[in-house]
Order: sequence, then structure tokens, then C-alpha cells
Amino acid sequence: MFKILEKQLLGPKIQCIVIAAPLVAQKAEPGQFVMVRVHKKGKRIPLSLADFNPRQNTITIVFQEIGKTTHQLGALDNGDSIPDLLGPQGNPTEISNFGNVVVVGGGIGVAPVFPLSRKLKEAGNHVTAILGYRSKEYLFWEEKLRSVSDQTVIATNDGSYGKKGFVTDVLAEMMASGKKIDRVVAIGPAVMMKAISDLTRASGITTIVSLNSLMVCGMGMCGACRVTVNNKTRFTCMDGPDFDGHQVNFEELMKRLDTYKEEEKVVFEKWQKETVL
Repeated sequence: MFKILEKQLLGPKIQCIVIAAPLVAQKAEPGQFVMVRVHKKGKRIPLSLADFNPRQNTITIVFQEIGKTTHQLGALDNGDSIPDLLGPQGNPTEISNFGNVVVVGGGIGVAPVFPLSRKLKEAGNHVTAILGYRSKEYLFWEEKLRSVSDQTVIATNDGSYGKKGFVTDVLAEMMASGKKIDRVVAIGPAVMMKAISDLTRASGITTIVSLNSLMVCGMGMCGACRVTVNNKTRFTCMDGPDFDGHQVNFEELMKRLDTYKEEEKVVFEKWQKETVL
């Protein structure tokens, strides 16, 4: 059992929970994730590690309540326990002194950008963080990201905070200004990571993306998380989640992400009715 030590609401249905998980905390690295199951008959879902503290034996996850499982997870409170948590899964993000690194986080993807920026900064990089939110209402962890980056730029779709527009607009401005960029790392919605990869392709800037494909087992056995990278089939859980964004078939990825949306909607609505009753 994995006890919830802290819980905080960061924005509309955006939850942050700190969990006692000694073995995971001791091994965790930026870019990795955990597989969480809220109850024995529930399904496993992958959640990125937003932070980890090996001294305190804790990990932090940030998620938005969208479907049945995330709502069930969000209903848990301080002192409650998660029965099933597997990790750390996936390969850590490559960390080295690359030079000038731009990290891009969109929505919930801002959370895993935090430990990544911290590690890149510790490795001697000049880190620029571009954070994108739907609006000011959804803003979270601004100060945390500022504390581990040399420059932080915030964009909101509606212009209610920071620059108006998308993270791609901010990155395009940086590239047009002649700013030297040695590497870009993007974490967020697939459409955002595709747009970032398309933007940097012509300039030949190494662009790493953390894919959020459908996942069932998280151990390379079920094949549900398969993606096409450089015209070859890869499993996100074992080969990723980080890949060269210029080699990812995003069109296929986004189609696969929509595969069970209708079924998920039906299950969630049924659960809502049963819960109310």
C-alpha cells in the first residue's frame, strides 16, 4: 500500500499528491513514470513523475481528473492509500551538458518538466522553460520552474497571463531572434509535441518528446503502447517514453489516442450515475 501524505488542488480538477513510495523514490529519474491502479478491479494508468525525494522516500504526481480512474484517484485524500503502484517505469531522459536547452511544457506536461529542468541545470546547461496553459486559471508551479531555470516564459491561449498564444509561438520567436538552441525537450499533448517537432525540423535542432501513448501493462507485454518511430514499431513503456520528435509518426499516435474515447466516455458516465445513486 502506498500512503498519500499530501494532496493539493492546483487548478480546475488538477490534483497534486505526494505519496510514500521508498523504493520508487530511490530509483526515480526525470522522464520516468509510474503505473497506478486505484483498486484491485480497476485499470492501470501511467502517470509521469512530477517530483521525487529519495531522502524523504516520496514521489509526486500531478494529474487532471478526466476519466473514471483519474476521478477515483482524485477522490482519495490525505491518509488514504493506493493499493497498486509500479515504477519507476520507462527510460530516464538523457541528461548531459548540451549547452542551451529549451524545455517546453504544455498543460499537465508542465509538471514533469520540473525535475527535468532541475537535472539539466545541475548538469551545467542554460535552461529556458516555456510553459503553456489554457488560461491563468490553469496556471501552476510557475515559481517552482523559475527556481530551476535561467529563463521562464509563460504563454496562455487566451492571453490572460504571460504571452498570448501557444508555446510554439514563443519558441518561434526565440529561433527568429537568433538565440542559440542546442536541444529542445517537449512534454505535453501530442498535438503540441508535433507542432514543436515540425517547427524545429528545418533548423536541425535536436528535439526530444515524451510520448503519452495508450498503455495497459507498462511492462512491454501487451503491446498497447506501440508507436512508429523512424518507420519502426517501438513500445513507449520499454523503448521510451522519450523519442526523437523528428522521427515520430504523430498522425498515427494521435489516431490511436482517440481509439477508445467513446468507450471511456460511456464507462465514465455509467460510473457517475452509479456513484450518485
